[in-house]
Formats: sequence, structure tokens, C-alpha cells
Amino acid sequence: MKIAYNWLQEYILLPQNVEELAQKLTALGLEVEGVEKYEQIKGSLEGLVIGEVLTCEKHPNADKLSKTTVDIGTATPSPIVCGAPNVAAGQKVVVATVGTTLYPLEGEAFIIKKAKIRGEASEGMICAEDEIGLGASHAGIMVLDTDLPNGTDAAAYFQPAQDWTLEIGLTPNRVDAASHWGVARDLKALLNVPLCRPSVENFKVNKHSLPIEVSIQNTEACPRYVGVSIQGVKVQDSPAWLKNRLNAIGIRPINNIVDITNYVLHEFGQPLHAFDADKIKGNKVIVKTLPQGSEFVSLDEVKRKLSPLDLMICDGEENGMCIAGVFGGLHSGVSEGTQNIFLESAYFDPAYIRRTSQFHGLKTDASFRFERGIDPNNTVYVLKRAALLIQELAGGEIASEIIDIYPEPITHFEFGVKYRNIDRLIGKELGKEFIHQTLENLEIACSEMNEEGFKVSVPPYRVDVQREADIIEELARVYGYDNLETKAYLGADYLAEFPAKDARKIQYQITQLLVSNGFNEMYNNSLTKPEYAALLPEIQPNTQVEILNKLSEDLGVMRQTLLFSGLEVLAHNLNRRQNDLKFFEFGKVYYRSSDEKGIEKFGEEMRLALFLTGNQSTESWQEASKPLVFNDLATRVQHIFQKMNCLKIEIKILDKGSFAYGVAYIHKQKTVATLGQINPQLLDKLDIKQHVFYADLDWEYLLKQYKSEILFEDVSKFPEVRRDLSLVLDKSVSFQEIEKLAAQKEKNILKSMHIFDVYEGENIGKDKKAYALSFILEDKKQTLTDKVIDKTMQKLMSAFEQDLGAVIRK
Repeated sequence: MKIAYNWLQEYILLPQNVEELAQKLTALGLEVEGVEKYEQIKGSLEGLVIGEVLTCEKHPNADKLSKTTVDIGTATPSPIVCGAPNVAAGQKVVVATVGTTLYPLEGEAFIIKKAKIRGEASEGMICAEDEIGLGASHAGIMVLDTDLPNGTDAAAYFQPAQDWTLEIGLTPNRVDAASHWGVARDLKALLNVPLCRPSVENFKVNKHSLPIEVSIQNTEACPRYVGVSIQGVKVQDSPAWLKNRLNAIGIRPINNIVDITNYVLHEFGQPLHAFDADKIKGNKVIVKTLPQGSEFVSLDEVKRKLSPLDLMICDGEENGMCIAGVFGGLHSGVSEGTQNIFLESAYFDPAYIRRTSQFHGLKTDASFRFERGIDPNNTVYVLKRAALLIQELAGGEIASEIIDIYPEPITHFEFGVKYRNIDRLIGKELGKEFIHQTLENLEIACSEMNEEGFKVSVPPYRVDVQREADIIEELARVYGYDNLETKAYLGADYLAEFPAKDARKIQYQITQLLVSNGFNEMYNNSLTKPEYAALLPEIQPNTQVEILNKLSEDLGVMRQTLLFSGLEVLAHNLNRRQNDLKFFEFGKVYYRSSDEKGIEKFGEEMRLALFLTGNQSTESWQEASKPLVFNDLATRVQHIFQKMNCLKIEIKILDKGSFAYGVAYIHKQKTVATLGQINPQLLDKLDIKQHVFYADLDWEYLLKQYKSEILFEDVSKFPEVRRDLSLVLDKSVSFQEIEKLAAQKEKNILKSMHIFDVYEGENIGKDKKAYALSFILEDKKQTLTDKVIDKTMQKLMSAFEQDLGAVIRK
């Protein structure tokens, strides 16, 4: 089943991103199997512009060609050789510029290139309508009557329609969603937004000049039949908007009457049929079955022999006009000469329609819906909707009262639901408010509510919801199966969730950690100055989220980093002689991007920022004040990683940018933090004169790594041993490289290693540095012997010498 995005948007406010809509529909159980772009004109006239022919003269080397210059809005006119007989100076024309791909009505697509035609340069092409897919004529070029400036996109003049078509793999039980309205109704439950239903208040009977009598002889096969006569219609082509709606979902437009019945079918899921009223003999419609072997010529001009169970729509002489709910007849349908119609809107028994469809091998849009069970209580509304559209697009007057034969109304499904069963089967307490709001949005009424449960009344079109478990399934799919986590243990009668990670509690734990280390929390505005983006090379101007109704230029965009709002707070405090500062902020950053199809998307991420500047503590007589250094910031960040269970971090030195020097912390090939000293040139822009250290952490990623479980192990019964080494290496060799190499060479008894001194000077040579390292060795199974210790250290020293070019200082 195909759904058009713009069509669907007439009934409900949708996400701007069609891919996001596809994800939401799939999560609801309406699996989107594909998304395709629909174009009324292939290519949507991209690369075509409006031009003006400035000069036109005969081609010096060809009798049937003209040499022209055309103003297409560029600095210099374009020379174009044209073969059309009607080209002349002063004309407004459609020009395909160099590099444009054209999609003609016939033949293969081709690209416009610079060329020389009979010795004359040609840089573009003046187009006829068939060359760009606008029509079938090739008599000459298109001459436009427009005042649009030269160089204007041709699409602005012709306005070709575009849409997105979603292919939904509808399961057999979800016929209620086999229409745009049905899909919108499901989205209402998910998004909790109102629906916009087309009004039929203007429907009225104009006269009673064309009464049609209706008789139902088989009420089992046809529980409800509704019809109305419309007189004085004009059968013609449908308007462009209606053709585009149908083309977008793969339906070929035929004429305005037939197109309206197809349109309403895919709008509300109710099949309709329009008969030529002048061909209904006796002005009477009889709904009945015909004898075995009766012949009937269907719309596809095939003579069919009927089964005695085929429900037929017959005229007053009991001649078959239509196979009810399946296929129309050749001699009773709407044609170009039709002036009066009888419009049918009925509910047929699914079993009858299914048997007939299978017997004749006919699978139609109507039979697809009837055999699964449509809404028997929507027939009158849909009839009025179609009649009003016919009056609007084909003229005519309502020439009879609405005929509505419904001897035994189909009742709603009613049964009880208990809250405890919802919780037991879903494994999560959804809350009464969510339960009742969701059911209301799904048009399932609740009554007789008490502490234990309630009673539901399910509309008959929800043929898949007839018991308590079905109601629970509806609640689960709207809540989202992805939101239902599986417990660590399984029960015999239910699946339940893992204990949820409480993001607020985890954030509070980190807040306590930072506050206990002297930090103060700050909250900043998410709006900031647009010019800040130019100060950071990693921020692209086209990714900024601009505010349309901004209060001021200083609050013109949403921030893409917490850096500048934090620096503004530092500057504010420094200007008030508060020089020793430790701040942190949990906040969101915002960005704009486009997907592969050019669809604009907006995103946001939660970040954690740390700022340090000044001294470690206030000056006192007890100890001298020490300036804050990079390691003070790195230590705090590492404590956060430990708390969040983000271990085995790799370190990468950052290129200069916003940092004078800095590092990136990488976990599982994902950059989870960047930190360092802010570039003084950047600080000058905010009038900050002292060093500032800054860390930016990916809080959302850290939350995913968090685990509340704590693992314990016994303290080793055997003593650890320390050995020290002094290595002279190139300055380019980092401690991380040494640590990584040591871990590779000794995986069993090397417990840890640390730096306790670093030396650089003339005594060890230029571009060299010396590391003093301590190695802690421990065997958890036995006491280490000197032989084992010496062998391990020798293995490490050999590795350092061979792989890192180290010199061991002895």
C-alpha cells in the first residue's frame, strides 16, 4: 500500500523529515518498506531557467538553424544554436543550461553540453515542451508570457508537483490502516495531535428528479447499501492536483468521476462505484446473487461465468451491472457521454467478497479492503464527501435523497480489560492516563472504569481487536516495543524490562562528584551569537539553527557548543575579580543537517562541559597558591569516566584549533571527550586575559556506558613488587605508546605502570626526553621470584629498545 506524504499531511501535522515519519510508522506496526520521491515532471525541471532571446539570425552554415543569444541571468548572454522554426528575438523561453539533464517524453535522458554546431558555439538549449516532459508537442519551442526575471528557475514558473511516497507492507489484519485517514489515525495515537477531517456540512439535496429504488435480496452478503443520484455532471479530465495525488500512489488518472472514487477510496478506505444512471434499467438497483453460469462482461471486456455465491449489483431487469465489491461492468460504468450518475457506497460481507475474488482471480483495491472488513458506519460520510467533490469538479446537482438500507446495524465489540493484565503481559506499568488517552485516540471508547479495570467498546472496522489481549497489543505498539526492555530474568507468563537507567540520578551523581571537587554548576541560555561560529573551524555556518523570530542579534542562533556560553560566564566573573573558577554545565547543543536526499533535519545532543581557570585554591598562610594546570582537568575527566564505567580510554593529541594544546579521549573508536587549554587568541575575543582549561564530554554516550553493578574481587594474598626504569626517547613518543607496548608484551603479571619524573635538557640530546617509570608486578597465584621479575623486566626493556628506539639509563 502506498501513502503520499503531502496527502497525509492534509489530515495531521507530520514530522518534517519523511525518514523520521517512516521510522515512526514502522514502530507502530505499519512497516515502511521503502520511500520514493514522486515528481510530476521527471527531474522537476532542475537546471532549466527562463531566458530572453536577445538576438536571432540565420545560421551561416545551415538553412534550418538559427543563431541566437539568450539572456539567462548571467553576466554575459549565452550563444545558443536553435532548430525551432518559431524562435525569434524578444521571446521569453525555457533554456536548459550546460550540465542539465533532460528527460524527454520519448527517448533516453541526455545531458546538455557545450558544443559547436556547424561551426557556431552553442551553450545551452531552447526547449520545446516534449523535450522537458511538459507536453507532447514538438512543433516549436515554448514561448512564455511572463514578467519573471531572466535566470529564474523554470520550476518557479511551472511549479511541478513533488511528493514522497511511502510503501507500507500492511499486514492482513490492519485493513483499518489501508487509507491515508487510517494511517493518520494511528499517528494521532502516537503523536497525540488532533486530526483534521474534511467537512461534509455543505452537502444538500438540490432536487428529487432522479430517484433510484434500491432492493437488497441478500442482506447477509450486503448488510448495508447507501447511494445517491447526481444529475448534470460533465465528465472530463481531472485537475492537476487530483492527478498528482493519484499518480503519487501509482493510480492512473482516467476522468474526474472515476478519479474521485479512487481518491476517496485511498483517502478513507471506503470503495465507491459510480454507475451511469441512464443505463440503470427501471431506475432500480437490486443487490442479489445470480444463477450458476450466468454470463457477465466485466470492465476489462472479459465474459465471465458467475458462481451462485457471487454477489451482483443488478438493474431493474436483474441484469448484472457490477460484481459487488470486486469489479465493474463494461456497459454500466461512467463514460465520456455520461451526464447522470448513481453513486454507491456499501458494506459487503468479507467472506462473500473473498470467495468471489478468488473464484474469478480478480484482485482489486476494492476487493482488498472489502474482503478484510471496512467500516460499515462510515458509508454515508464517505458518500457525501465524494458527492461534494463531484459537484466541485464535474458540476451537477444532488438529485435524490440519500438511500441508506441498514436493516441490522453492526454493533461494536465490547469486553472488559484489567490493569493488572496490561502490566503482566507488557511487563511495564504504562499508567492509566496513557492507557485511556491512547485508546481514545484510537477511537476505542472506555466505560465502567474502576480500580481493577474498565470496559471497552471497539468500532467494527477494528476487526483485529476483539479481546483483552488485542487491546494490550494496541497499547504496546503505540508505547513502542523498542521502549520495552527485557528483564535479566524470564518468567513463565511475561517478559519485563531491565531496571531503567535513570538519567537524572546518574547526572546527579556526577554533579555531586564535581561539586565535591570544588566545582560550581551553571545554567546558560541555549541561544547565542551567530558570529561565534566563525571562531571555531569545526563549526560550519550552514549547520547553525537560526531563530526566525529572534529577540536580538545576540540571540540569533542555537548554540552548537557549550564553550562560548561558558566563557561568557567566566568573563563575567573575572570582571568582578573572581579569578579562581571551576564551573561545569550539563546542556544541549543543536545542529542542522541534510540527509542523502537533501531533506533538512534538526538534531540535538546532551553535553557536559568543564571549565578551570586561576589557582587550585585560595591563597593562605598554610600553603602557597598553585595555578591550575592541564592535569587538574584531566584528572576530573578521568574520575567521571571511572564513575560512568567508560574504561580503556585511548588518547589522541589534538591539532591546534580552539585549543592551544589538547587531547581527545577515545573509547571504542568513539571520541567521548576533548580537553585542553583554550587558545589565547580565542580568549581575547571575549576579553579573558588568563589561561582557561576546558573539557567537552559526550554525555549521551557516557550514559549508554553506565552500569550500576560493581564488581569485587579478593585482595591478592601475594605481595606486589616494584621495579623502576629510566628511558631516553624521542620527544614524539608518548607515555600512552609506552603503556600500550608494555601491556602487549606482558599480560600476566604487569599490574600497572606510572611516570614519576620527566626530564628534558642538553645532557640527553636535542629532541629527546627521559621518562622515569615505575612498574608494579603481581602474580595472584604465587609469590614472584627474582628470576621471574628479572625475565619480565628484560622482556620489557628489549621491547622498548627495539620498538620505540629507547635507551635504557642504567
